[in-house]
Amino acid sequence: MGYDPLEQQCAPVVCHGHCRRNASRSVCPLLLPVISPTPRSSRPSSVSPALYPELNPRRGYLVQDRGAAKYRKMALHVPKAPGFAQMLKDGAKHYSGLEEAVFRNIRACKELSQTTRTAYGPNGMNKMVINHLEKLFVTNDAATILRELEVQHPAAKMIVMASHMQEQEVGDGTNFVLVFAGALLELAEELLRMGLSVSEVIEGYEMACRKTLEILPDCVCSSAKNLHDVKEATSLIRTAVMSKQYGNEDFLASLIAQACVSILPESGNFNVDSVRVCKILGCGVTASSMLHGMVFKKEAEGDITSVKDAKIAIFSCPFDCMVTETKGTVLINNAQELMDFSKGEEDMMEAQVKAIKETGANVVVTGGKVADMALHYANKYKLMVVRLNSKWDLRRLCKTVGAVALPRMTAPTPEEMGHCDSVYLTEVGDTQVVVFKHEKEDCAISTVVVRGSTDNLLDDIERAVDDGVNTFKVLVRDKRLVPGAGATEIELAKQITSYGESCPGLEQYSIKKFAEAFEALPRALAENSGVKGSELISKLYSAHHEGNKNMGFDIEGEGPALKDMLEGGIMEPYLVKHWGIKLATNAAITVLRVDQIIMAKAAGGPKAPKQRGHWDKDGWDEEPDHFDTHH
Repeated sequence: MGYDPLEQQCAPVVCHGHCRRNASRSVCPLLLPVISPTPRSSRPSSVSPALYPELNPRRGYLVQDRGAAKYRKMALHVPKAPGFAQMLKDGAKHYSGLEEAVFRNIRACKELSQTTRTAYGPNGMNKMVINHLEKLFVTNDAATILRELEVQHPAAKMIVMASHMQEQEVGDGTNFVLVFAGALLELAEELLRMGLSVSEVIEGYEMACRKTLEILPDCVCSSAKNLHDVKEATSLIRTAVMSKQYGNEDFLASLIAQACVSILPESGNFNVDSVRVCKILGCGVTASSMLHGMVFKKEAEGDITSVKDAKIAIFSCPFDCMVTETKGTVLINNAQELMDFSKGEEDMMEAQVKAIKETGANVVVTGGKVADMALHYANKYKLMVVRLNSKWDLRRLCKTVGAVALPRMTAPTPEEMGHCDSVYLTEVGDTQVVVFKHEKEDCAISTVVVRGSTDNLLDDIERAVDDGVNTFKVLVRDKRLVPGAGATEIELAKQITSYGESCPGLEQYSIKKFAEAFEALPRALAENSGVKGSELISKLYSAHHEGNKNMGFDIEGEGPALKDMLEGGIMEPYLVKHWGIKLATNAAITVLRVDQIIMAKAAGGPKAPKQRGHWDKDGWDEEPDHFDTHH
């Protein structure tokens, strides 16, 4: 309560803006030292505000006797600024218009495209990516880089999704999609700044894309004749492998071709999953090999380590005595009953293993643990026992040897057993492996055993093998081939430019820019190889105007050298280009169609930053230090 000199009584004192509490119950803390009551004997009958400047209304303080009503006026809801913001919760953001939304999105996609652009082609640089689990990746494979980066920007995510679609559709050409979509958006920005509307740019891009897909079949230079021929398959796979493993492409392409051709059925339904990769550390890339069958990085459980002409029983359950479904209680009265009970269990186990042996089986593969007693009887009856923890490996093995996985420990029928020419335990480098090998080439699964000096190198070779296998799969679907190394892009750019000049209306500008976007690909190849891009593109245009539509960039030549790609054997599947152009254009158009970005307030409270070890320490798992620069 404050002292009111005008009314000779105590009244509430209210502060404008400083105190948020009810004036009838408390006093503003800013006024407490000022308005302590004076003794009754010394109070004057009337007080001028000038004598008490602390109580002067002009200074922001007001003396009155109806404080609660005054407070109600101050507590009114403050309205938000008119417009879009008043509809959204606090903390929501929105951007609209060309400058805020469209150009902002284009900038994000350009950044993403420029990141992977330097990894394009055989001379592309590697990226070192450390993912959220702190696993290290050293690769120039765009699909892997994007998968591990976890891009958050919504517009850039659209481009990422387009490249994922390319990966799923044809398994190669992900970087093509990123570079081409980035170039389309970069040139769209120029057109928009010139004054064209977004709809005119989109219309032109759609017309150009339709025309490109009409022209593309004319660029086909050859087609695969016989995919059952290993030599021809090697030459077709070589280009895809070269972009990942430049220098080892001939050796790896030969291995992949052998693996693919051996499992290609006459019906032509090729399954990518039928070519397995087993990575074993040590030695060099040239020590890699291919075999018909499967290789597992496991050891044999028992004493038997090699079996010829193997008959295989596969169990998805543990190799142990069966456990009953219901619980039971056994009452044992004396030692003899206890001995008989244990003996009965052993006899039962022996009977089961003996029954398996009598069916003719000499190899047992189990998907669970192997009991000591069961292993003892398996050794007694000369059964080789292999344990596989992965149910996927178990299924693939069933497919390889033609067996059926049994859910319980019973003797298999001849139809349920699989057959394999040899099963043996061997050592590759210092790694123990179990090999299920077929001598003939008509097996369902083949395995490429990859050797290398580091885990990162092994991962990169595995990605090269995946690209090669996917290329083979695409060629099974469509055998047409187009020239690589920028030859197809320049031919398309030349024809789309002349098409743009024949079009009336403002769309012709965006059609010409679409053609110009194709130049980004040979330019990236040249710049990554240390050659001037402009010089190469002018040479390519002059060669194509003379009618040499198969001329592309010769990576191994001096400077901006050209070479006939058909003679050089640098060819790409038609479908890779077809889907790449289609998906990149669709992604670019989707980004351009966005004219407003509305972001709701993120759910949950603030997330504590995760502490990381100092970059100069040996391991990422060490305690973080307390440098000021590291907080």
